[in-house]
Amino acid sequence: MEKKSFNKLFELVKKQPKRKLVVANGIDSHTLEAVAQAMHEGIVSVVLTGDEATIKNNIKQKGYQSETFEIINCDNEQEAVQKAVEMVHNGQADIIMKGLISTDDYMRAILDKENGLLVQGNLLTHLAMIIIPNYHKPLFVSDVAILPMPTLEQKKQIVNYLSGSARSFGIALPKIAFLAATEKVSPRMTACTDAAELKKMWQQGEFENTICDGPMALDLALDKKSAEIKKFESPVAGDADCLLFPNIEAGNVFYKTVAKFCDPEIAAIVVGTSVPAILSSRGDSMQTKLNSIALAALIG
Repeated sequence: MEKKSFNKLFELVKKQPKRKLVVANGIDSHTLEAVAQAMHEGIVSVVLTGDEATIKNNIKQKGYQSETFEIINCDNEQEAVQKAVEMVHNGQADIIMKGLISTDDYMRAILDKENGLLVQGNLLTHLAMIIIPNYHKPLFVSDVAILPMPTLEQKKQIVNYLSGSARSFGIALPKIAFLAATEKVSPRMTACTDAAELKKMWQQGEFENTICDGPMALDLALDKKSAEIKKFESPVAGDADCLLFPNIEAGNVFYKTVAKFCDPEIAAIVVGTSVPAILSSRGDSMQTKLNSIALAALIG
């Protein structure tokens, strides 16, 4: 199932105009392997910023041709990320990706008030698409990496990011679960009261072309049998397309548990910026980086 689902992602991207990806300090072999495969798939053209000699040496070691890539020589990591951000500002790139550079330096450049990429009024958040072998369809989830405790207003924006991403994937009416520890609206639990408020907003037409429900525990969102046993009736129960986590602890634990024990396929990006930003980790596999490029190209 997972291979077919991600094949669909690549098929959708290939129907769109090819995007240009700029990699900030794209000198490491793992990143080069991912972007080379993305180029082979025909979904992006690639610009690499960083030390030209190092880039060419690593390209050669991987058996690629230097002429395949556009390379912009930079003296250091800071110059490399600033050049990548500048290219986005000038309309010369549609996606930005983190290469061999610290997350702090990468995000600092993106969030710079004068020259960064955060759109005024937008919320910077992390969004992932996860395909788990024993779940019947892809899941779009947020936020698992950036926002420690999103406010109700921030959760509203995350709902729109989730639904928009799901629709880009071809899900006309995304089913969104507002997660909490219980389906009971406990006034002592912010996750429950926020979920109840979000559901009320949906009922009043706030989130068009979606089906939303909450609060609900994770088992209710993903397992119809659990919902039947607990007599929880909802069109979202056991069939969620999107999961809205109440805080970073819940989202991060879910994300890492799935990653370590469920053999998933994952794509992850940062949204809220003027173009999708790929925040890849050194520990991410080549396939995860490739999937993330495809997701960014689809949404961008």
